[in-house]
Amino acid sequence: MARPVPSGSAAHIASPPTATTMSSNSQAKSNGKRVAKPTPRIEPPAPPPRPTSTRPPGRPGPPGSIPPMPHAPSPDFQVGDKAVHPAHGVGEVTAIEQREIGGTHTTFYILRILDNGMKVMVPKSAATQVGLRGVMTDKEANNIMSTMRAREVAVDVQPWSRRFRVYTEMIKSGSPVEIAKVLRDMNRLKFDKDLSFGERRLLDQARGLLLKELALAKKKTEEEMAEEIRAIFSA
Repeated sequence: MARPVPSGSAAHIASPPTATTMSSNSQAKSNGKRVAKPTPRIEPPAPPPRPTSTRPPGRPGPPGSIPPMPHAPSPDFQVGDKAVHPAHGVGEVTAIEQREIGGTHTTFYILRILDNGMKVMVPKSAATQVGLRGVMTDKEANNIMSTMRAREVAVDVQPWSRRFRVYTEMIKSGSPVEIAKVLRDMNRLKFDKDLSFGERRLLDQARGLLLKELALAKKKTEEEMAEEIRAIFSA
């Protein structure tokens, strides 16, 4: 008789566009029969990046004009190090393991995302393409706080569907500065009107991606950091 699969957080393989992404569960039960392990899904290559905007500084460009993160050397993490995943936030490297994916042996960083305990596997050789990086420095955190205090609006395109697309791309860029602009704009917008569902989601995403990292960089608790951010937007 097949043994039930234990519940728990699934492992997610964070990989570059051409890497293999595996299902979170290797098997399940259906009508008393064992279901075969699904075939790993190969993600299609990402399209080439669109050109950046040619507008003057301070003026937002059209959707897709978010400048890419500057190229950085491949990170080298050790077990116990903190690392920032662009889609999930701060995690801890709990192991460095070799796994066989598609017949190829690959070394992975095994991350435990601090915010929700999710397990993420990042190929060591593709960590830069994935966007994995170290926690920002205190100086970089000060720059983020300055971005939040700025009075300008990052996106002023119309209609809202286009603005939402640009804000979403700013978050997906993985740049803390771009994410800080989204957090700033959504917090400022709260004083003018009740946020829509989409606007609240942008606010929560930006806050979740920045709060823990800022607290680590500034050597403060998350509560202290959250209060400092609240003070910025209530001034």
